[in-house]
Amino acid sequence: MSTKDPRSLIRIARATGEDALAEPLDLGARVRELRKARDWTLEQAAGQAGLARSTLSKIENGQMSPTYDALKKLAVGLEISVPQLFTPPQAEKVNGRIAFTKSGEGSAHATATYEHELLADTLTKKQMLPYRARVRARSMDEFDGWVRHDGEEFLYILTGVAKLYTEFYEPIEMRRGDSAYYDATMGHNVVSVSDEDATILWVTSLA
Repeated sequence: MSTKDPRSLIRIARATGEDALAEPLDLGARVRELRKARDWTLEQAAGQAGLARSTLSKIENGQMSPTYDALKKLAVGLEISVPQLFTPPQAEKVNGRIAFTKSGEGSAHATATYEHELLADTLTKKQMLPYRARVRARSMDEFDGWVRHDGEEFLYILTGVAKLYTEFYEPIEMRRGDSAYYDATMGHNVVSVSDEDATILWVTSLA
């Protein structure tokens, strides 16, 4: 597909960080993790669950496959549901991550109608694709039809004057500080109507 199509930017963002196959759950390790998260000794956890200490120790060390009755007692003692015993922790869940992009140092992707600068390009598995764009186009004739892609999109005018064309609405003239949020499966294009190229901030959902 031509680089004129912004969908290529979305594919670039989605291509970083393939999801790994889930590993089989180690029930014993899961039970031990839940116990230690509560700062309980084997004796304390066994007492809470109504199991013998030796039984709990064997479960944690993979030396015994617990009966459903034992699983129910474990769940009650740990104050969780039985299914939660088999739910692995989200090892890839990241809290507090951040990406800083200095002005002008984003990843550049020039096209015939826009100059895109991808922001936060170092982060993988993003839920949003933020990028700054300089709008070169001055007419809808410069586009090869409508741009359409999955997700939703937010557009914010940084400088200049732009006109947002959409498939189902009248064109909207937008100036610095104006914004629009729209369904990106609807055809859309942006052109500059000021003497200088308009610059805009775009944020596209990736989920």
